[in-house]
Amino acid sequence: MKPSERILVTGASRGIGRAIAAGLAGPGRKLVLVARKVASLAETAAECEARGARVCTVGAELSKVRDVEAMLDIVLAEGSVDMVVNCAGVLGGEALPWEADPQEWWRTQEVNVRAPFLIQRRAVPAMIAAGGGRILDISSGAAVKDNARASAYYVSKTALMRLGGCLAEAGQGHGIAVLELAPGVVQTDMTAGMAMHAGRTEWTDVALSVEIAVSFADGLLDGLSGCQVRAGSDNLADLLELSRRGVGTDERRLRRTDFEGTPGES
Repeated sequence: MKPSERILVTGASRGIGRAIAAGLAGPGRKLVLVARKVASLAETAAECEARGARVCTVGAELSKVRDVEAMLDIVLAEGSVDMVVNCAGVLGGEALPWEADPQEWWRTQEVNVRAPFLIQRRAVPAMIAAGGGRILDISSGAAVKDNARASAYYVSKTALMRLGGCLAEAGQGHGIAVLELAPGVVQTDMTAGMAMHAGRTEWTDVALSVEIAVSFADGLLDGLSGCQVRAGSDNLADLLELSRRGVGTDERRLRRTDFEGTPGES
């Protein structure tokens, strides 16, 4: 599949989304940048334009179906996108599950899971009609772990990874590649405010996520569709080789694990 040329990036005003948008920017590319407020995208847009990309900015509150659909109406009126980067995300507070605020907990699912679903629901058919496309989900180690005090976020990241896996399965034969990118612990406004990261001094360099995102957009990681890759743990050269040769159907996917040993074994 050819390199992506028209790319939609949510959560592009700051943090990982802004870094990835800037990394993807270049001559011949058009970036559609999305954030809650258009004004917050000004610096990202200027940086991307300075790198030679054409840029369109759209404001949308991704927790609201109407806003997501209106954003997609604007974006798709100009033609299909051939890549989506689902980067927008919220934490949803840190509390024990029975102490979590229900509205805040559910809004986390709306932003982190429902919005990507709504976007792919509209974008993927247009991608298929145009010959294919890519979905890059900003995943997390939280997708495959449990946490007593951040159930909203951890549940949302597991659901997003499962959604990506389902889309990868459905997209086989239609030119759709899906990659789940866990960026590590990048220093952002969100992570800096998390109790679990209080006092942390070592952070994952966001440039490691950017190089993976750019390689995916360039068509070099399509062979890892359906998998989760981990910036800071996975070497890009190794990922490129794995993509070239192919991976097994259970590798880096959500799967049940067996008990270690059976009752009665010593």
